Amino acid sequence: MNPTEEIRQLKEKIAKYEEIISETSVPIIPSIVENTILLPITGHTDQSRFERIRSTVLAYTGDHRDIEYAVFDFSGLRLDEEDGPEVMTAELRLMQAELQMMGVRPLMVGFTPPFVRELTNAGVAEQIESYANFKAALQVLMKENGLSFARN
Repeated sequence: MNPTEEIRQLKEKIAKYEEIISETSVPIIPSIVENTILLPITGHTDQSRFERIRSTVLAYTGDHRDIEYAVFDFSGLRLDEEDGPEVMTAELRLMQAELQMMGVRPLMVGFTPPFVRELTNAGVAEQIESYANFKAALQVLMKENGLSFARN
């Protein structure tokens, strides 16, 4: 195989892997609470990944107009030390505004103390509905919707 053909094949492989990574980087999980999706955001996240998350969730809610609630879990999130908190703050503002325009109520869970400090300092904390974890957010939604679990 000549070098040009080898490079072309490698580029195709890289493009295929990038597509797979992009598809799996924003898992959207239907919840036990009707019209609710769960979005665990884990691993390294930078501005381009936040943009991909926002775009994916916005497209999903556009295709699934019955979605009323989106619960984001940031407990497994890792950010760049330098500009990570500022990027996250700006992206959360955008995500919040976009989803609200779509009629979706975003709930955020799993913030760590450094993120809480940054969001508070940026004046965003009052605008974000947040809970300790998925369970707490789902319990609030279940109560608001008149739902409960019954043990047999």
